[in-house]
Amino acid sequence: MRGVAKAVLGVILSSVAILLLLNLAFFFPWYMTLISETYNVAQVVAGDNYMKELYYEDAMNRLRERPIFRDKEDKIEISVTNADGRSAIGDDDETIYYDRPESDKPYLQRGEPLEVEIKAVYPFTVTLWGEKLERELPVSFKLSTTGLKHYKDLNYYTD
Repeated sequence: MRGVAKAVLGVILSSVAILLLLNLAFFFPWYMTLISETYNVAQVVAGDNYMKELYYEDAMNRLRERPIFRDKEDKIEISVTNADGRSAIGDDDETIYYDRPESDKPYLQRGEPLEVEIKAVYPFTVTLWGEKLERELPVSFKLSTTGLKHYKDLNYYTD
């Protein structure tokens, strides 16, 4: 009787270990998608020195449509900050910022650093005997880039 109990326990523990390894096998492509999307967003942000709302919505929709990201789509966050620590997400039409003071503009001059970060939650799930056990694993990836565009409405040389 004791041998049968040990065998059943061994089968249960090995099946849980296999399910955990299977979740880890899905985690790495999920994380690589997060990295590649952060890279894509950083490239666009570097071109304009800020993230336009249209591209922000496109990036969010691309992530929400991915199979594993779809499970926790409400926990996806994209943040872009400039060297001043302010949000660098702004309107699609940059001409509306020309008459505003520099503190109201989401962009800075060429050569200033920008931080792009995407946060998401990986649903770490295991189903045992029809019951779904789930842990949320918050993950983020941050990438630094430099603004490339020269704006004539900003001072180029700072003292």
